[in-house]
Amino acid sequence: MTRMPLPAVRPADARFSSGPTKKRPGWSLNALDGALLGRSHRSKPGKARLNEAIVRTRALLGLPGEFKIAIVPASDTGAMEMAMWSMLGARPVDLFAWESFGEEWVTDAVEQLEIEDCCVHLGRPYGALPDLSLARKSADIVFTQNGTTSGAKIPNFDWIPEGRQGLAFNDATSAVFAQPIEWSKCDVVTFSWQKVLGGEAAHGMLILSPRAVARLESFIPARPLPKIFRMTKKGKLDQELFEGATINTPSLLATEDYIDALKWAEGIGGLDPLGRFSGVRPGDSQQHQRVPEGRRSARDLPAAGGATRVCEEVVGGPGGAGGGLRCGLVPVRASGTAHLVRRHRRGRRRAIAHSLARLGICPLPRPVQDRLMKDGQCPRY
Repeated sequence: MTRMPLPAVRPADARFSSGPTKKRPGWSLNALDGALLGRSHRSKPGKARLNEAIVRTRALLGLPGEFKIAIVPASDTGAMEMAMWSMLGARPVDLFAWESFGEEWVTDAVEQLEIEDCCVHLGRPYGALPDLSLARKSADIVFTQNGTTSGAKIPNFDWIPEGRQGLAFNDATSAVFAQPIEWSKCDVVTFSWQKVLGGEAAHGMLILSPRAVARLESFIPARPLPKIFRMTKKGKLDQELFEGATINTPSLLATEDYIDALKWAEGIGGLDPLGRFSGVRPGDSQQHQRVPEGRRSARDLPAAGGATRVCEEVVGGPGGAGGGLRCGLVPVRASGTAHLVRRHRRGRRRAIAHSLARLGICPLPRPVQDRLMKDGQCPRY
């Protein structure tokens, strides 16, 4: 089997958090010395620390005062699904997806929530933006601001209709703190601590506009809501949830790490320096790292490149030869597929082929599928 050559340039610092996103400059375990270990998150100091994370987040983002912020379970996925399960179904839904996480929200809306009037707009080839102008004024809109696994982002928020009747759900987990967010065009914004600022895993952030709060208080979905999805009590918003109380037990150690990252961001001057800090990275990558023949940056696809995710796409064999990878694992576009293969490695062969087909990628040949499934291992490529 012919293998791609190993890159000649390696990261100067290979320490990553759960994002995987690099920790802030100068980070060490000493940053966690003030963590409230051994204390309840329901104690007065514990709740104050959680509320500090909310207050600092609001200030750093310049969030309008009427917007609400909550710390919720299960990272960005938990925050997005909490919002979707609680609010979708009142109106038609337009879903825009061009990478794997956006396609998960498509699966949620179509297969799990079974929204009747649901228009799905998929970007093809993988990483290309769909036609954003198709967003309906009357519909709820679900999208990913920056494609974590494709390296492509929305160019701006102009495509979201003025005077819209529906809500706009923005999965901003790899965009927040690094790319501008037009708050007047967003009603639900979600992210996690481990993206962009280099925090640790398991905690999600949910931001709601007054219109989203109104939806929560007026719409009762015709589906069961698990405890971790419930944001109202007796038909009204649970205000404590947005003041430092949490639905389940958070990690105060991870909370301290997130607060440390927020303090660092404040110390360098806030959002503008953060945007410049992230925005130069793709340029550095392009200038100082020679992209091998047979690959191209996902930023070259017909979509706007995202500064917080530099992705490359395999378009030929080693040395630039056409006809797919010589090892034959994925005959065409390979970027963003490895996670799907791993996810289904214990499932049926058909599940693997289905997942790849959803990305517009040719199904794997039977011998390759056999190799993938053997002993539950995913071969390297």
